[in-house]
Amino acid sequence: MLKAEGIRKKYGSLEVLKGVDVAIQKGEVVSIVGASGAGKSTLLHILGTLDKPDQGKVWLEEREVFAQTANELAAFRNSKLGFVFQFHNLLPEFTALENVMIPALIAGKEKTETASRARHLLETLAVGSRADHKPSQLSGGEQQRVAVARALINNPALVFADEPSGNLDSKNAAELHQLFFRLRDELGQTFVIVTHNLEFAAMTDRRIEIKDGKML
Repeated sequence: MLKAEGIRKKYGSLEVLKGVDVAIQKGEVVSIVGASGAGKSTLLHILGTLDKPDQGKVWLEEREVFAQTANELAAFRNSKLGFVFQFHNLLPEFTALENVMIPALIAGKEKTETASRARHLLETLAVGSRADHKPSQLSGGEQQRVAVARALINNPALVFADEPSGNLDSKNAAELHQLFFRLRDELGQTFVIVTHNLEFAAMTDRRIEIKDGKML
């Protein structure tokens, strides 16, 4: 599903990635682990098209993603990829339901149908009763589930998560981790997850370890 070859990235004189090759299969839950500063998040951002490599290529479903124009890439990212971050990045002035709907509305999807799908996702993620609450009225675990629903609203081919449980207590973190596997089983979703949680990483289908900008 996803393939990257020869990924290199420098920030100034610091070489963060030194020729990384990655392949992700459909339906996998893959973790990326390594020490702070090893290049995990940089790799995730490049695979997710949020950043460009200095060298190397990335293909998703056989499309070379960085060969597209900026507008094509933005539309591709919105329709094909979902993102969950450590800080959920929900917009405080909107309800949970409205936050989930935003990527679909940006993609030009019909509002009533989008609202119905958003409610269904919130129900699936056990926060349906919180749909009309604003982020400030939700617990940390609930906010992160809303962020997962938002990542899924456009039925993406792939979901990238960067330390998604890093801000949660152990109970909510464990529930979120189990949620990723349930979504893979029920929806056929594919996940690539950067994590410091080695217990969770051991549960994933495959673990990619980055050290000093290279895969071990």
